[in-house]
Amino acid sequence: MTNSNQTPHPLSPTPVAFPRWREVLRNEPYQPAQVSVYEGEIFSYLKHLKAVRQRASVKSAVAYLDGLEQRGQPTDQARAALRWFFRAAAHQAQAEVDTIAPAPPPPVQTIQVERGDLGGPPWEQRMVTTLRTRQLKWRTEEAYRGWARRFALWLGDKPVEEASGDDIRRYLEHLAVVGKVSASTQRQALNALVFLVRETMGRDLGDFSGYRPGRSDKRIPIVLSPRECQALFAQLTDVHRIMAQLMYGAGLRLMELLRLRVQDLQFEQGIVIVRQGKGGKDRVSVLPESLRLPLLEQRDRVRALFEEDRQANLPGVWLPQAVENKIPTAGIQWAWQWVFPSRQLAIDPRSGLKRRHHVQDAALQNAIRKAARAANLSLRVTPHTLRHSFATHLLANGADIRTVQELLGHADVATTMIYTHVLNRPGLAVRSPLDNF
Repeated sequence: MTNSNQTPHPLSPTPVAFPRWREVLRNEPYQPAQVSVYEGEIFSYLKHLKAVRQRASVKSAVAYLDGLEQRGQPTDQARAALRWFFRAAAHQAQAEVDTIAPAPPPPVQTIQVERGDLGGPPWEQRMVTTLRTRQLKWRTEEAYRGWARRFALWLGDKPVEEASGDDIRRYLEHLAVVGKVSASTQRQALNALVFLVRETMGRDLGDFSGYRPGRSDKRIPIVLSPRECQALFAQLTDVHRIMAQLMYGAGLRLMELLRLRVQDLQFEQGIVIVRQGKGGKDRVSVLPESLRLPLLEQRDRVRALFEEDRQANLPGVWLPQAVENKIPTAGIQWAWQWVFPSRQLAIDPRSGLKRRHHVQDAALQNAIRKAARAANLSLRVTPHTLRHSFATHLLANGADIRTVQELLGHADVATTMIYTHVLNRPGLAVRSPLDNF
């Protein structure tokens, strides 16, 4: 234990534990916009650590900043935020050492509740309230709040509450001209800022059309051959192999895979039920027969973990608000457990409950990226590549395009048609003049 007369170096290379950093940061005499930016940068760093399974330390922070620089991303804000993080962590640790008291008696086993993430400055708190009243997904909330923070920083001294449609138009042009973002990224920013100003602040935006759109590139999806898929799976191990094979075998999106519940795998019918997919729609896809045994074994492992959680009196898994209202105890029922649960508990940012969530998306992304390198695949492979390959291979084997559309959950068949461009190679019936030599 550190001697109370010693002051830890603010940039100590040893691992740092600072669970109350948000609370401490919000009590600092900073402008709300700066607090918001620091929160975003520190959260990104901690999320990176979870993905690479490292602990917070100066060494990991330096590596993280080096990675940002290598990708051409700005680091000034991140560097300032992490400098504050480690210095504040050192001071917090010293304060705790100076106030050591006799150990309290063992607590009665109760459900642990911590402070939920309710936002920083008042405008963000209002936005959080509106987002959760509308029952939007956490991923949507994260994205919208991220854009709102960047918009607040861009506004400078102008209060967010006074933002207008013209401010949004100029910011969107800034993203296209300076940030060089894609059209889809620009649309996401537009949706977030319209929600912030019109839905949260109740301000009339007026006409702010005419902004310069971001670049719009049409890309043919990357597709692996069946042999390349087999080579990729061979380099994956344990649960990551099962997850990747199920993504390919059922044509699932990454988050659709991670959000699967035990009741969604219906072995007797041979189907996978995707609930609340893209656009909030449910659909049914095929459950590969070859995965029956591996998935049953995975279900047995989940059952053992579920029993341990119940004995520990942990809160139930997260539930959609409508389900929680109708069936309050569903979170501790077997049918609602995650098929691919995380090995570690995590704080629910909305409720503050410490509960078991599903596997993080970055874990599978990293595993597939490493497996692709190990298999010597020359393509850029991501989890979504498996969904592209599923659709293309079905069409190549003679499946009807409407059937593929339903399995993928596309609202418009035109979206599914993109996979026919992969099959119909230009000039397929034409002989190259080079082959005449």
